[in-house]
Amino acid sequence: MAEAGIPKTELMNERDMERVLTRMSHQIIEGNPDESRLALVGIHSRGVPLAKRLAEKIQSFTGTRIPVGVLDITLYRDDLHPDDRQPRVTASHVPFDLTGMTVVLVDDVVYTGRTVRAAMDALIDLGRPACIRLAALIDRGHRELPIRPDCVGKNVPTKRTERISVRVREMDGEDAVYIVQ
Repeated sequence: MAEAGIPKTELMNERDMERVLTRMSHQIIEGNPDESRLALVGIHSRGVPLAKRLAEKIQSFTGTRIPVGVLDITLYRDDLHPDDRQPRVTASHVPFDLTGMTVVLVDDVVYTGRTVRAAMDALIDLGRPACIRLAALIDRGHRELPIRPDCVGKNVPTKRTERISVRVREMDGEDAVYIVQ
């Protein structure tokens, strides 16, 4: 949750997130009829549990186990602050061949598009997918690059001064999305 005393508004609770992820998984299936060539790659950090949940839902609907990878894009970012001499890097883990696959990058929030651009660069360094798609729980607008999610849980127009806080039970002990002033 946001720090005490900072104004926030709940955009999604646990039930809302469950419903949105179910809808997103159906959209992914509909857009990718050959599940045998489909993989999900979560962008570290909160895109990872979202990708795993989407893969579980897709498997429950289709019977096909969808591989899931983890992508750390830290060293691919073009918006690191000059004072970040030692950025915190975690390991990417994509334990399957990307060649010929439709890879759905999964992120919690799409904002300027810079994270997604960095993720595409990192992904291409790991292999040559047939197609890269993007799924985002929240699209808050304010693009700086021509990037648009193929699958969106919720569009939330925001001010640049606001922040979206996505909380997932695997990391934060709760499922919720807040807008923080």
